[in-house]
Amino acid sequence: MTPEHPRHLADALRRRRWLISAWPWRALVYLVGTVPIAGALAAGLLVIVAPLLAAVNAVRLQGRPPEIGLMLFLAVGSLTLLALAPLASFPVAAVERWRLGLVDGRPLPPSRWQGLAARYRTAAGWREVAYLFWLGGFVPVAYWVFLLLVLLDLGLVASPWLAGDANEVIVVWGTVDTASEAAPYAIVGVLLIPVLWYAAGLLAAAQAAVARWALAWPVDAMALREVARSRTRLVGAYEAERRRIERDLHDGAQPRLTSLTLQLGLARLDVPDDSPAARPLAVAHDQARGLMVMLRQLVHGIRPQTLTDLGLAGAVRELADAATVAVTVRTDLDGALPEIVETTAYFVVSEALGNVARHAGATRAEVRLTRVGADLVVEVSDDGRGGADPARGTGLTGLADRVAAADGRLLLASPPDGPTLIRVELPCRR
Repeated sequence: MTPEHPRHLADALRRRRWLISAWPWRALVYLVGTVPIAGALAAGLLVIVAPLLAAVNAVRLQGRPPEIGLMLFLAVGSLTLLALAPLASFPVAAVERWRLGLVDGRPLPPSRWQGLAARYRTAAGWREVAYLFWLGGFVPVAYWVFLLLVLLDLGLVASPWLAGDANEVIVVWGTVDTASEAAPYAIVGVLLIPVLWYAAGLLAAAQAAVARWALAWPVDAMALREVARSRTRLVGAYEAERRRIERDLHDGAQPRLTSLTLQLGLARLDVPDDSPAARPLAVAHDQARGLMVMLRQLVHGIRPQTLTDLGLAGAVRELADAATVAVTVRTDLDGALPEIVETTAYFVVSEALGNVARHAGATRAEVRLTRVGADLVVEVSDDGRGGADPARGTGLTGLADRVAAADGRLLLASPPDGPTLIRVELPCRR
């Protein structure tokens, strides 16, 4: 969206060229189009509201409850109105979505009929009902106030022509008898015309904002829960597959590669150094040993053995001992943690300490592991230069993705000149 082409009315109202653009006329068309819809809905509401006001007035004046017939009518009418409102709101909402394009070019989800029961069970259906009552109750009152202001301004502008010939014209707070007396009021009325254009735009923008809020289909809570369950199942399936690959590498491929390396080493001992086969055999032996190291690193990257043997606190202390800067570890953990949480927290600390060593220019760092309610909180801070930016490729984006896969969140505070603090919150639901 460029500054010259606002996409909705609220944005256009802030532009200097509002009065000479097409937006005031679009707002006027939107307001005029609302009149028959809001009028019909207001008439329907009056069927219930008028007897209700009469009953309240009777109680106030006579001090006794209204007749049984009127009370029965109000009860039946109110229940009928409430029962039919979700059905009546659907076509009204469809028309309002279409009309909203006059003053708001941003897309809205189209009307979707999800069945009769869904009109009564979903939050979207009842939001449309709320908009229906708002359109039939509040909007007509606002329009009447605005119409009175317009008529008052028209009276000011026309006052010089209405005055004279022994006609006394009432203008705002006084009366005028001649055109010369009415001229100042007419000038004020002309000056107020741009103000009324802005008022019309504000009224249309407010109505459009309410319409967008009410008619945008909200994400259903059931759908959100299902997405969360699906995400949990995917993470669980990933963890199961990761453990299977780890076992296959550790118990299957790694022993065979170790045996192959041993056999190649023995073969090198039996082959003379001046033999043509000595050099290729030495190269194959070195490649097998390098492949063993790579395989150990792969197995370690899937789930570090120290994490299995020492637990999260011990594994983090081992990372701290291997760091190139002084690292203090503070832990306050009680009870077992889910495996995905332990693995994620370990790699968070590993990546964060790696960033401290490579990028921060720090002299010391601190790692804190605590349980806060049902969450594991991991904090890594340093006294380095600060200014950490995920866009610079420091691994923070990948770290945030790893944390998000565990349904956690990552917070970063790294002002220029430091210090830097990475805080990760991981839910420990099993």
